[in-house]
Amino acid sequence: MKIGFIGLGVMGSRIAIKLLQGGYDVTVYNRTVEKTVPLVAMGAEMAEDIASLSKDCDIICCCLSMPKDCERVFLDHVIPNANKGAICIDFSTVGMKTSQMIYQVARKKGISYLDAPVSGGPEGVEQGALTIMVGGDAESFEKVLPLFKQFGKTIEYLGKSGSGSVAKLINQYLVAVHTTASSEAMVAGVSFGLDAEQLYQLLRVSYGNSRMLERHMEQYVLERKFQPGGAVKYVHKDVKLANELFSQTGIKHKLGDHAEDVFFHAIAKGLGNEDMSAVIKPLEKQCEVEVKRQSS
Repeated sequence: MKIGFIGLGVMGSRIAIKLLQGGYDVTVYNRTVEKTVPLVAMGAEMAEDIASLSKDCDIICCCLSMPKDCERVFLDHVIPNANKGAICIDFSTVGMKTSQMIYQVARKKGISYLDAPVSGGPEGVEQGALTIMVGGDAESFEKVLPLFKQFGKTIEYLGKSGSGSVAKLINQYLVAVHTTASSEAMVAGVSFGLDAEQLYQLLRVSYGNSRMLERHMEQYVLERKFQPGGAVKYVHKDVKLANELFSQTGIKHKLGDHAEDVFFHAIAKGLGNEDMSAVIKPLEKQCEVEVKRQSS
């Protein structure tokens, strides 16, 4: 079984490494060639282009940032060149309609397509603990399940094409909303004179706790280190897609609309490439405070 992997960013590179460590035959492609070098050193083969990778591989994986990139890669390069019976796996976060459209195009050529977005961040890949949410044909899912187990702990087949993308966008909706709420709460507390670390320790053992509060305070905000695990611009993209999805249900006055505005404002302030927790910075500036650990 030969696996092709397209997109070696923060998540894609780590997933590809896990596959190599699992003994799989992996061919990689990335637009920035330098990102393939560490994987080639580990035993991966480097493809000259996506077309050749698609022709040579039984399973073609993709992990890209933006829906338009996924459409271009699959529709213009992968599907026209992949062999009948190949299985495409998209780990990217895209809209339900994008997944369903690619699935239908692939199906006409006898190619399977699974939307399989992941959650858990870089550390989740490295620990083999990602959550993987899968939509598409059940038979194809069963075939690639051993592959998923190389880096996933919670692996759920959710049903028809697009189901995985729906679940991931619901997750990202909560990520954005909880990030916004925790940022506002911490800034408000410090504005009233509370010690940031003491307030956080109180909240983390109370009903107001959330995984996003813990992530942001422990790994980024209190130490004022905002090197991205998941960048502001990508969470903004995700919550925007989630809001579009939620609007189809008839839900009005969504908390996600406010979260989308907060993330958009952070990008406008030049924070797009920083970690998602950096959305707290414009709020701090508004209130003339800084949420940080007090030096001893």
